[in-house]
Amino acid sequence: MTASSTRRSTATHNRLAAVGAIAVAGALLLTGCGDQTKDSGAESTDTTSASAAPLADKLPKSIRDAGVVKVGSDIAYAPVEFKDSSGKTVGIDPDLAAAMGKQLGVTFEFENGTFDTLITGLRSKRYDIAMSAMTDTKDRQEGIDSDTGKKVGEGVDFVDYFTAGVSIYTKKGDDQGIKTWSDLCGKKIVVQRGTVSEDLAKAEAKKCTGGKTISIQAFDNDQQAQTRLRAGGADAGSSDFPVAAYAVKTSGGGNDFQIVGEQVEAAPYGIAVAKDNTQLRDALQAALDAIIKNGEYDKIISKWGVADGAVKEATINGGK
Repeated sequence: MTASSTRRSTATHNRLAAVGAIAVAGALLLTGCGDQTKDSGAESTDTTSASAAPLADKLPKSIRDAGVVKVGSDIAYAPVEFKDSSGKTVGIDPDLAAAMGKQLGVTFEFENGTFDTLITGLRSKRYDIAMSAMTDTKDRQEGIDSDTGKKVGEGVDFVDYFTAGVSIYTKKGDDQGIKTWSDLCGKKIVVQRGTVSEDLAKAEAKKCTGGKTISIQAFDNDQQAQTRLRAGGADAGSSDFPVAAYAVKTSGGGNDFQIVGEQVEAAPYGIAVAKDNTQLRDALQAALDAIIKNGEYDKIISKWGVADGAVKEATINGGK
């Protein structure tokens, strides 16, 4: 997570909200990380030509001619995006991208990158978009570093497509008395670097009293954080609720972790697009609205067991 390139976070506001109660036991159905490598195997399984796609003419000509939307993504955040046992990129984001690709007549080609570099890659034209469970925040929209409050770039626009909160999880049967964020004072927590989880931990650490603080261990990806907690190197971990719930359900056959307390910081995930690429932004919004209307969106969200985070329409820059 720099603030403008973090995953699900950056602005730490005090809005606490539960995002539905997606039951961990039945919520997430299926069971992922690499260095800057392209993967176009699962991002879009459809090769519909532009002439057959109803929204193809909304795309910028350069993308329409290339037939590809280059996607920057941290492909290690199951169930949002991850690699299955065969190395194929799967998850909520790849499935939604494939459905939008049918509408636009292009393939969404996912390229794996560290989360906190995705917006930088967008600015440098390495990617056309960043789609990686990235929280739409005002700081990201305006190019503000949430740690320093200083402007670090032009910012990005977001096409919002899902809503999620943040959860704390611990080793199963060993919650260390942790129920809320304030209970983390004097504890060690593992998070993914540049995420809202890291922002929340930093903010909470400033509130600790009695000489206590929160020891924050930040990693390049969420899987590394889970490994550290699993090995006993921390007291708790934090990530977006769908990811935490998926880890609770799948890690060690469901025997490694448990979620504690309520999820907080309900906010939209957004597809990030450069400020000067409004035509692509609007084409993505139209494609997302189309799959919401035709029912494909609900099928995908339900397939991954996260229906409570579904949106009813595509919005631009809805984050706060």
